[in-house]
Amino acid sequence: MRKSYISWDDYFMGVAKLSALRSKDPNTQVGACIVNKDLRIVGIGYNGMPKGAEDKEFPWASEGDFLDTKYPYVVHAEANAILNATQSLKGSKIYVSLFPCNECTKLIIQSGITEIVYESDKYQHTNEHKAAIKMLEAAKVHTRKIKVGELSYDKVS
Repeated sequence: MRKSYISWDDYFMGVAKLSALRSKDPNTQVGACIVNKDLRIVGIGYNGMPKGAEDKEFPWASEGDFLDTKYPYVVHAEANAILNATQSLKGSKIYVSLFPCNECTKLIIQSGITEIVYESDKYQHTNEHKAAIKMLEAAKVHTRKIKVGELSYDKVS
């Protein structure tokens, strides 16, 4: 038997990051992986246009007039993972490559997810992030950052 292998955290974050590669967004690719109490994947998602909305027919710009940007159209990875869930999410964890915005935070809390494991929090100084933190603290949803590029291993004794 092998003496070491990647941890569950690295495995599920790897699934989230692999899902992010499906995103057509030229600037920010985000992936999410929801795991139940039994360490089973119950939902995955990435940021993209809504079902039926052709990627080529909608803008992917991040600057300009609001309706000419991606912001009013893109469904975030967390929302897609929640919508793709195969069972109740009560007590589950979500692994996400980018800390959730305030809108996704609402969905995470409402769905019953109790822990967020994330890799990047590059928007931590925004009001949206501050609102997300305030809601997560009030709802007692635990957050945990995984350090980029530092794989951890579960060792067999």
